[in-house]
Amino acid sequence: MAGNDWINSYLEAILDVGPGIGDAKSSLLLRERGRFSPTRYFVEEVITGFDETDLYRSWVRASATRSPQERNTRLENMCWRIWNLARKKKQLEVEEAQRAAKRHKERERGRREATADMSEDLSDGEKGDLASDVSAHGDSVRGRMPRISSVDVMGNWASQHKEKKLYIVLISLHGLIRGENMELGRDSDTGGQVKYVVELARALGSMPGVYRVDLLTRQVSAPEVDWSYGEPTEMLNPITFESSIQEIGESSGAYIIRIPFGPRDQYIPKELLWPHIPEFVDGALSHLIQMSKVLGEQIGNGQPVWPIAIHGHYADAGDSACLLSGALNVPMLFTGHSLGRDKLEQLLTQGRQSREEINATYKIMRRIEAEELSLDASEIVVTSTRQEIEQQWRLYDGFDPLLERKLRARIKRNVSCYGRFMPKMVIIPPGMEFHHIEPHDGDIDGICEGNEYKPASADPPIWAEIMRFFSNPRKPIILALARPDPKKNIVTLVKAFGECRPLRELANLTLIMGNRDAIDEMPSTNSSVLLSILKLIDKYDLYGQVAYPKHHKQSDVPDIYRLAAKTKGVFINPAFIEPFGLTLIEAAAHGLPIVATKNGGPVDIHRVLDNGLLVDPHDQQSIANALLKLVADRQLWAKCRQNGLKNIHLFSWPEHCKTYLSRVLSCKSRHPQWRRQENGLETSESDSPNDSLRDIQDISLNLKLSLDGEKIEGSGNLDTALDSEENIVDEKRKIENAVLTWTKGVLGDKRDGSAEKSEQNSSNSKFPALRRRNYIFVIALDCDADDDFLGTIKRILEVVEKEKNAGSVGFILSTSLTISEIHSLLLLGKLSPLDFDAFICNSGSELYYPSSNSEDNPSGISFVLDLDYHSHIEYRWGGEGLRKTLVRWAVSINDKAEKNEAEIITEDDLGSTTHCYAFKVKEAALISPVKELRKLMRIQALRCNVVYCQNGNKINVIPVLASRSQALRYLYVRWGMDLSKTVVFVGECGDTDYEGLLGGVHKSVVMKGICSNAGNLHTNRSYPLEDVVPFDSPNIVQIESCDSDKIRASLMQLEVLKE
Repeated sequence: MAGNDWINSYLEAILDVGPGIGDAKSSLLLRERGRFSPTRYFVEEVITGFDETDLYRSWVRASATRSPQERNTRLENMCWRIWNLARKKKQLEVEEAQRAAKRHKERERGRREATADMSEDLSDGEKGDLASDVSAHGDSVRGRMPRISSVDVMGNWASQHKEKKLYIVLISLHGLIRGENMELGRDSDTGGQVKYVVELARALGSMPGVYRVDLLTRQVSAPEVDWSYGEPTEMLNPITFESSIQEIGESSGAYIIRIPFGPRDQYIPKELLWPHIPEFVDGALSHLIQMSKVLGEQIGNGQPVWPIAIHGHYADAGDSACLLSGALNVPMLFTGHSLGRDKLEQLLTQGRQSREEINATYKIMRRIEAEELSLDASEIVVTSTRQEIEQQWRLYDGFDPLLERKLRARIKRNVSCYGRFMPKMVIIPPGMEFHHIEPHDGDIDGICEGNEYKPASADPPIWAEIMRFFSNPRKPIILALARPDPKKNIVTLVKAFGECRPLRELANLTLIMGNRDAIDEMPSTNSSVLLSILKLIDKYDLYGQVAYPKHHKQSDVPDIYRLAAKTKGVFINPAFIEPFGLTLIEAAAHGLPIVATKNGGPVDIHRVLDNGLLVDPHDQQSIANALLKLVADRQLWAKCRQNGLKNIHLFSWPEHCKTYLSRVLSCKSRHPQWRRQENGLETSESDSPNDSLRDIQDISLNLKLSLDGEKIEGSGNLDTALDSEENIVDEKRKIENAVLTWTKGVLGDKRDGSAEKSEQNSSNSKFPALRRRNYIFVIALDCDADDDFLGTIKRILEVVEKEKNAGSVGFILSTSLTISEIHSLLLLGKLSPLDFDAFICNSGSELYYPSSNSEDNPSGISFVLDLDYHSHIEYRWGGEGLRKTLVRWAVSINDKAEKNEAEIITEDDLGSTTHCYAFKVKEAALISPVKELRKLMRIQALRCNVVYCQNGNKINVIPVLASRSQALRYLYVRWGMDLSKTVVFVGECGDTDYEGLLGGVHKSVVMKGICSNAGNLHTNRSYPLEDVVPFDSPNIVQIESCDSDKIRASLMQLEVLKE
């Protein structure tokens, strides 16, 4: 309720009923309280963080009531509501304190375990600095930044990198993004991030050595927005740097690429975009593959040119970048801009909403999970300030500054980190283009006569729009530029101005608060802030001293800064917390001294520019004093102005891009690489298959030995697993190497053809067949029983038997099973492996193709392992260090069980492979939810994808960017399988990777009644499935039964089959 003037009248009304406390007719609340003091109760119990608009409306109704008795009744109800709000806030504070204590305990335990694994001690000289103590410029942030001119920066960079031809991809999904006339402030999604990413793309596209930059965003063709947001492609006008050498080519430069996803005719807020992220990823993947071919023809000598990095901005784009990075095997960067955990803590502190209510409104838990995944997958996390690292990123499970320091020190010493990884936190302040800015040294007297503003023909129109508010336009302007959002703290600024008489006499106040037509049409939170400001203007009688224009263009903003500088004014950013503060840099570039919050990025900016004063945003008097000091002291004003102009080049785009590109080039180069060519399979250089199988007595899939490893006697006892792990690893590696060598040999010997068992499924046409199919059916059912599974597979095959025989429909089996379990299952159902084009096994960590070459396959194995897929998902795989931690976790679970009970969880050696660690679970109810195990791994810097499968009876731990859905994208990248012509069959529920199989450009058939018992795996989800799956999409069809007629009807509804 802070900032609402009605509080004062509400207090007076409570006091008015005071004399009636002892009266027999007084309200029940007051009678029970006896000596109850309404004023004291209000002051002690009401938390100033509340801003309940509905409570205000209740008071309006109460104050308008003429009947004293009815009026008192309404006031009594309001008292109860306020008391309940205060009690609720205290309860939330206690719960949050308990969560924080638990999180701290878990982190300390995880850090100890990780440190114990990395047992080598480090000397003081080897420990290195904290990641947060190193700035983007290579110097300690405690000192001053080196003063390097932009001309020197560009000259040096151009000479070193002009021969490079880099392709960079940026992603920013929400808001309205275009290159010119950006509608900043139109809504909460179209703010500073939009301007930043557009200018970053433009600046990078103008750098020597950068051939092309694509900024991927959402295509919006809604009637309520401008037509330009529906254009598929927009070229950004390049920036001409001094000494720059722009690479000219047919597709060179910077572009906004708009990908259609989500509702085609609606502009929706970012909280509603989550279900449509997979659709964007598939569309973006199609664009990147096409662009790689185009650039390959232009600059790659016919070879595809892949992005050197994919950079996601904000959580939704970070989630998308993770999937694209995994699908293409290219490095990923991430910038959070605003972080979910930090926002969650702020909202909980305010006490307005419970955690559940916050999640329902903001989808905050899905956002946090996306940010955690971005930490898992990113090579580099770009931050603007130290505060972002020290106070925000350290809230996440996936980042620990202390553990990061230890890992970095070990990497420098070339010592093993035992499978642990931590992204680099890099501080790169946002840049700005200054070449068009000319600070003015003129005086306002030149455009004012007496106390009236006389606009000249050359004056920008926005000047007249602002000056019309002022009775004395000669006075310096205190300028604030921010949305009417509570966190921007504009209300406190107006109070500070209104209550400081000397400041009012010396200066005018200008508030640029976005664009608006009618207050009633604004979002409730914004309208509430604006109403509070208007009431304060009336309360302090600030008419003629405060300007608050309704409209301005983005192109007007530089002119607004110029006007404030011309009046010898001051720019202020009083936000409670400011992640960076780009407006402070813009103001300094125009010669304006600054007053800024001491919380967040302004501290770093002030340290570099030294052009103003920092204040406590909660201290109204401190704000007034700082403004008064700068306005009244002309020498101080001139000194701050000069300091800002002298040092501002350190925040230029050339400086930013040089540091940015240096960091990008430091990443290990990764891109799709294939051992085999599409037009012919290369001959393997391995020895004869017989030679590589000498140590294997029987590798037949029908016998005990599987492709995935050899069972070690006694390995089911986890108490001795750690002692015998080296023997297990050696045996497993020995078998796997033999199998991999053998599979390469089989694959290589199939060049010249073999006996064709099927015209469409011959071995030497198998892989291109994925591309030639009209449709691919992916059977991804997570059934409880083999009979149900086999029966459903047979019914799906029968429905399209005609198309299958004609070769127009292919099939892929996608499960959590191993390849040996799949083979046994197919034998049980009397199905041929050649009925399928591919097998996605072990929850997406293995990919096999069937082989019909029996002559070169004496042991009868009819599957070929895709080794390229292994290298594709290898990124940040923890290996043996991860397995040790998982085994230790399993032992701790078993130790908690009753002595007479059997082990709850055991390592599954037969189900494990080099890229999948499997565990068998006997009592699924006694195992912590999947999110807790993921959290445990992240705390210890182990990056992996944990999947609970087979109704909770098995756990597969696979590489972080591997999954069944990602395997389908790999098949698209590798073999050109058309995802839009893919139909995925799933059950009513499934393994914990179930949500990834729904959504995207592919079509889905949800078969009700199948795997419905797996719902217990999803009961402890961080966010509801409905928040992330577009069940209302026309690409998703649900059927009540699994008979052939229902399946055929669903395929007709999806327009896959014709009637």
